[in-house]
Amino acid sequence: MLRRVSSQIDPLLFEIRRTFRNLQQTCTEALFCTSSMSAEAVGARAGSPIKVSLTDSAGRGVFTTRNIGSGELIHTAKPLVTHPSLALSDQVCCYCLKKLDKDGSSGIFSSLKGEDGTSYCFCSEECRDVSKACCEVESKADWSLYHDHCRAKGLKYPLMVKRFACMVISGAASADDLGILQPARLLPGAVSQMEEEFELLKRTLLKAQIDERLTGFLTKQWYMGVLARIRINAFRIELVAASYKDLLESATASVAAQAAVGNALYMLPSFYNHDCDPNTHIVWIDSAFAKLKALRHIEEGEELRICYLDASLDCAARQKLLSEGFGFHCRCFRCLSHD
Repeated sequence: MLRRVSSQIDPLLFEIRRTFRNLQQTCTEALFCTSSMSAEAVGARAGSPIKVSLTDSAGRGVFTTRNIGSGELIHTAKPLVTHPSLALSDQVCCYCLKKLDKDGSSGIFSSLKGEDGTSYCFCSEECRDVSKACCEVESKADWSLYHDHCRAKGLKYPLMVKRFACMVISGAASADDLGILQPARLLPGAVSQMEEEFELLKRTLLKAQIDERLTGFLTKQWYMGVLARIRINAFRIELVAASYKDLLESATASVAAQAAVGNALYMLPSFYNHDCDPNTHIVWIDSAFAKLKALRHIEEGEELRICYLDASLDCAARQKLLSEGFGFHCRCFRCLSHD
């Protein structure tokens, strides 16, 4: 009798173990395949010569799975969250940040006006479809006070938190989609400012009469966590000039400190660690669709690194910026050599 029961239990235990292993595998894949990041992370793992692994000293990093030649395109990346510079909201695509030429071929595909007069313009059907649900939520609110606050204090990352919150409300993203990203250290002074911004964001959405059941995720803790992750992982988007006119406009904008068309957050590029003498760099040609290219020949198994700042700065300036902006002391070969 016991032997018969045992023979029945053993296959059951086998099935339980197999189910548990499958569940572990599913959870691991889900970590890299949420609805907002699957196209980028899965595509990179399947088709690009890279993998994300742990480093000896800098947490996660991106490594090559084969030799890569100098100048080779390693992979591309679409942004998870973008926000145009406030001064350019009617001049660039709301999603990809491509400059709109209203008199040329890259005109406005469609546009939407917000309660505060903000323009939500798109350069293509694809960009409109990706952003439509989020922008319809965002356009219901009057963001004048929130935008004025950001302008007065020179803030850009709260704008991205605002957009991500609207993505969550619209169902285009999950509230915990950015939880996998590394957060920045929060200084005491920054916390009090974040509290002020959070209250302003919350009041703006309440005044827009957004269903409170849809904003239940929006707590002070959530706001600070998302802002801390965006602050350290977002990229400033400066597009490559495609014509003499673009060059002239870019030079004028640089003088006015408005060279950036906006900011963008990515999943896979956020795993790249820093080096003051990088082997990889990110370029944006005409939109926020990022291209990561090799700066030199890279051996199989080598970690891919980008430079988080202007590599032409001297060692002391680089160390100061990295410490204050990213919270780490750089120990790359250049810095150890005091170059």
